[in-house]
Amino acid sequence: MNSGTNIAKGIGSSFVATIVLSAIMLMKQAMGLMPQLNPIGMITQMSGAGSPLMGWLVHFFIGIILWGVAYAWLDPFLAGPRWFRGATFATGAWLLMMIVMMPMAGAGFFGLHLGMMAPIATLVLHWIYGAVLGALYGTWAHPEPAQPVHA
Repeated sequence: MNSGTNIAKGIGSSFVATIVLSAIMLMKQAMGLMPQLNPIGMITQMSGAGSPLMGWLVHFFIGIILWGVAYAWLDPFLAGPRWFRGATFATGAWLLMMIVMMPMAGAGFFGLHLGMMAPIATLVLHWIYGAVLGALYGTWAHPEPAQPVHA
């Protein structure tokens, strides 16, 4: 399989996964759950932009382009069912967020300035993103051969 094709499939898979993640993030905010945990607000603040549009654009760039390309490249090295490969990959993305981005945003190491639930909630969100990413990528990049039908 051509690596350019797999990169496109990684980007396509990560697009869907980012839409799912974004919808859950919006529902979380609308329900008032952990309002202090607002990744879009954090990105907006770090960028110095006055509008959340910049936060959303960066969020989609990272979720779709960076992670989509990285996943297509790393998928062959991950083990387990496709959804699990994605969740494993997303755990690495979560660690980067906890160790680099959260402190840069002023939320502290692992986001603990936002409370004890911040690292847990963000891990669950990353696992959902990763499971969708891995399942779709696996379906698109490694389709199962058709099984003969026995009458």
